[in-house]
This record gives sequence, structure tokens and C-alpha cells, in this order.
Amino acid sequence: MTSYSPAAPHKAPSAPQELLTVPQVMARLQLGRSAVYDLLRTQQLASITLGRARRIPTHALTDFIRTRLDQEAAA
Repeated sequence: MTSYSPAAPHKAPSAPQELLTVPQVMARLQLGRSAVYDLLRTQQLASITLGRARRIPTHALTDFIRTRLDQEAAA
């Protein structure tokens, strides 16, 4: 009997990937709906679309905040 062994073992992420809704991002950034959609439209904040739903990975929000902090520090 042959057992299945994958060619490369599946590596679990160090932290679970959480997807945020636009209202959740609004609350975290304390911004309005239009401001968040402007960030998404200008690709300053990365997102994915699942069907008609827009979701923002938590790492994308963290990267956005870090980038803005770096820009503020450089100014």
C-alpha cells in the first residue's frame, strides 16, 4: 500500500491571515467610507475582491500605516 507524501511540505503561516471589511478599516483608521475607498482606488491600500465583496488583508493595513509613518518621518 502506497501512502501519499507531498513533494514539498505545506508550511503554515506564522499568524492567521485576517481579512477586514471596509467598515472595519474605517474604524481602525478613523476615516470615512469615501476616504477608505479613495485609498483602495489609488492603490495606496491593497485589497482583494471576493465576488462583490472588498476585503483588506491585515498585513496590507499594517504596511500602509508603516509607509505613512515613514513618509511623515522623512518630511
